[in-house]
Amino acid sequence: MVSKEIFDLECRDCLRLDAFLVEVKQQYPSYHARPVAPFGDSEARLLVVGLAPGLHGANATGRPFTQDYAGLLLYEALFQFGFSNKPTSEFLHDGLVLNNARITNAVKCLPPQNKPTGAEMTQCNHFLAAELKTLPEKAVILALGTVAHNAVLKAYQLKATLFPFAHNVQHTLPNGAILVDSYHTSRYNVQTKRLTSEMFTEVFRRIEHCLSV
Repeated sequence: MVSKEIFDLECRDCLRLDAFLVEVKQQYPSYHARPVAPFGDSEARLLVVGLAPGLHGANATGRPFTQDYAGLLLYEALFQFGFSNKPTSEFLHDGLVLNNARITNAVKCLPPQNKPTGAEMTQCNHFLAAELKTLPEKAVILALGTVAHNAVLKAYQLKATLFPFAHNVQHTLPNGAILVDSYHTSRYNVQTKRLTSEMFTEVFRRIEHCLSV
């Protein structure tokens, strides 16, 4: 079981997000519509950090990047590089298992228009900070997008100016962990070719190398 320092299913600290989830639950009664827990190996050396649950993805299923377009590239890459037993994440109880990898979000609740406020990101950051403390030595953190990148740095109390975001770039953090950046696997980024499958494969090759050192 995940400790409440890392995840609290009953968290209602962000009033705007809580009110929005109530509205979503009324509109889609079968949806999870609550904070979404991290998913994967509790002793993983690879932690993937996304932005927040998607309306019809993690917010619906209760599992990060599941039934979400943004999960297509991610789970395919996790499978290709041996972190997953399946190349797709279809529904909550589909038998998917992650090995040496875990997925979490910078913000645990669905935000309106997928845009959390700065205050909401700050409010939720203590969960990510607690989760980062559980990582083993020489862990690799994959940040999907600038928001996730900055959330990781904030959790470590590091200045973003010292570790600028750039796609497929790695940063060695003071505690020895490696932060690897990638453009987010969002529908927009994929369809506009800002992020291609080949580009994302190169990111995972970098991660593979970092974990082998």
